Amino acid sequence: MKDVFLHVYDVANTDSVRTNNAILQLNKIFKDGIGLGGIFHSAIEVYDDLEWSFGYCERGTGVFSCGRKENPMYIYRETLSLGQTELPRSEVEKKLTVLASEWQGSSYDLLSRNCNHFCNDFATELGVEKIPGWVNRFANAGETAFEAAETTMKRLRQAKTEVVSASKVAYRTLFGNVATSVSPDPEPLEGSTSNGGSNLLRLPFLKTPTRLFSKIGFGFGDQSEIVRTQGEESANRKNETVQASSPVASVSRQPPI
Repeated sequence: MKDVFLHVYDVANTDSVRTNNAILQLNKIFKDGIGLGGIFHSAIEVYDDLEWSFGYCERGTGVFSCGRKENPMYIYRETLSLGQTELPRSEVEKKLTVLASEWQGSSYDLLSRNCNHFCNDFATELGVEKIPGWVNRFANAGETAFEAAETTMKRLRQAKTEVVSASKVAYRTLFGNVATSVSPDPEPLEGSTSNGGSNLLRLPFLKTPTRLFSKIGFGFGDQSEIVRTQGEESANRKNETVQASSPVASVSRQPPI
């Protein structure tokens, strides 16, 4: 049996002192203060006082080792025990050889494939506990945020497509079967003017609102009310025709003598 340790570092290796101090302060508040996590680098120690981790490089494997707690790129923070492995040194070396071929440096990704993800895989191969969630929580939160944003954009695009499709259907329903024509003696629409007797555009469907609403999907509970309304409209049109043809309507007033 061999003890396995996780060494955790603060990632404060930027060229800006202000940025480094900000990261240290953030880790202090979010990890030490409220226990959520922070921005950390991690490495696993199992044999020979060496720690193993993963990082970016243009060619070859991204797996590398250095003296335990001695990574010069980061600020050492603390060490956690992950348990004990039953694997002998030779088996661990074989595991590392396989991992080195799988974890190429060019595949490094800050959010989805970083040093902490590697340590999780290495711990699984050793048969010990995985690293604590707080070590990689900020990366996981960032990845979740990107996935949520991508999902939201997909839904917005889908909604846009559906709205456009529905608009086309509604437009065809309203106007597709309506023949617009110019009449030599049209009936003026409500609120319109004749503009010196010029022809007006006739939109017959505007005269039958109940049928229009029924056509585009607005239902009415009482069908008898629709029939009654249509009957009243027909009677009103007949009365208007009778009044227009009456002799009384054509008599003009004569000025007094």
